[in-house]
Amino acid sequence: MLGGAAGGDLGALPLEQWFFEMPVCTRWWTTATVVTGLLVQCHVLTPFQLFYSFRAVFVRSQVCLIPSTSSFSTSSITDSKLQYWRLFTTFIYFGPLSLNLLFHIFFIQRYARMLEESAQSQAHFTWMLAYAATTLLCLAPLVSVVFLGSILSSTLVYIWSRRHPDVQLSFLGLFIFRAPFLPWVMIALSVVMHGQWPKDELCGIAVGHGKIRFLLYPPSYLNTHV
Repeated sequence: MLGGAAGGDLGALPLEQWFFEMPVCTRWWTTATVVTGLLVQCHVLTPFQLFYSFRAVFVRSQVCLIPSTSSFSTSSITDSKLQYWRLFTTFIYFGPLSLNLLFHIFFIQRYARMLEESAQSQAHFTWMLAYAATTLLCLAPLVSVVFLGSILSSTLVYIWSRRHPDVQLSFLGLFIFRAPFLPWVMIALSVVMHGQWPKDELCGIAVGHGKIRFLLYPPSYLNTHV
């Protein structure tokens, strides 16, 4: 409505322009992450409704006690609803509004965006993202991780760093290093700040290392550009 008479985007706000310039997958992942953080911050949702649990998704069976007409007796019903939404929400929750959430949004918007923009087609990136997410869902019970968004983000960072080995990065202007060292710099920073090895980054590197060949040599039926 605020556009110029010539049909240009004269009235577009910088934030709106930045949003619509993002590729589709990165745009909606970023949006879902922000919205989920806001809903948790406003107590509309709780983290207990969002984490991934194999039992809750695939084999959940819970016995609930409900009072009967008599004040001294109860009866039971079995709740066997499968909570499939957890397969999705585990990748979009990074915590309520905080610096940690902004940090993850920055990494999603930067590295996922660059990977999506440099992919051979939209189908290549979507397939790689789905394949990585499925792998993480299979590994989650083994490593006891219930929120997989940060691991998926670390996976994409690792893949980007390996695909751009000649790019030089700077850490707070203190020293310069090449892109393949970025995941290890993040691990060292986490160890210094928290005093322990970050499980998310290590799992992301392990999964990302297995996705390098898959990303560079995707299935033949995805070679058609969309």
